[in-house]
Amino acid sequence: MADFMLLSWLAGLGVAAVSGPLGCFVVWRRMAYFGDTMAHGGLLGVAMGLMLHANLTLGVVVVSCVIALVLLPLQRRQAFASDTLLGILSHGTLSLGLVVLGFMSEVRIDLMGYLFGDILAVSMADVIGIVLGGGVVLSILARLWNPLLLMTIHEDLARAEGVPVDRIHLIFMLLIALVIAMTMKIVGILLVTSMLIIPAAAARNLVRSPEAMALFGALIGMLSVSLGLAASFYWDTPSGPSIVVAAMVIFISSLLIPQK
Repeated sequence: MADFMLLSWLAGLGVAAVSGPLGCFVVWRRMAYFGDTMAHGGLLGVAMGLMLHANLTLGVVVVSCVIALVLLPLQRRQAFASDTLLGILSHGTLSLGLVVLGFMSEVRIDLMGYLFGDILAVSMADVIGIVLGGGVVLSILARLWNPLLLMTIHEDLARAEGVPVDRIHLIFMLLIALVIAMTMKIVGILLVTSMLIIPAAAARNLVRSPEAMALFGALIGMLSVSLGLAASFYWDTPSGPSIVVAAMVIFISSLLIPQK
């Protein structure tokens, strides 16, 4: 196996190992559109990073975190429905990112790579960053697992039990922001949420316990990465979309398995 394929495979496995368990809560809490909003804001983070000559991944994390911090008070006001706010922020930040990039005519970037991913261009530094960042996300998620489950089942009951709901909700959104930054180079800004929701949704059709769903979500994500990269290598198809198509095929296959 060529070195660049091995690095791409390792990076994809690392992202899948993190996005599977985290994606379970995205599915349970019906936050897929929220994930899309933060992912679309990632392009603005790229633009800001280029403009300020800063690390692009850091720019994505910062902008995604700002979106999360803005959403919390706006959702509490309830002047608009959540999907309306998410739609405004999602399309607004994506468009603003494209406008900012348009003003930087002296900067040449691979816009398609950012939108749809370029996993074949990952470096060893990227793999190390994914492993370290993924370890942080999984360790925090493990500590928040029980409170998050209780919040997902019944938020008012969680408050009555003394769970700091608002703080944990904010931490969870920040974890999503970090995973989006990690996943952006794998499948791109427009497809990043797919790695959170499709493997988790497929796992939901196969198992019943939350812990088993988290494990199967990670395994299905890893299988999707492996199959997608293999298809990209042999058939010369786009790597990021190929991974998403592989995940979708697995999800459809899971629907055909008889439920116990």
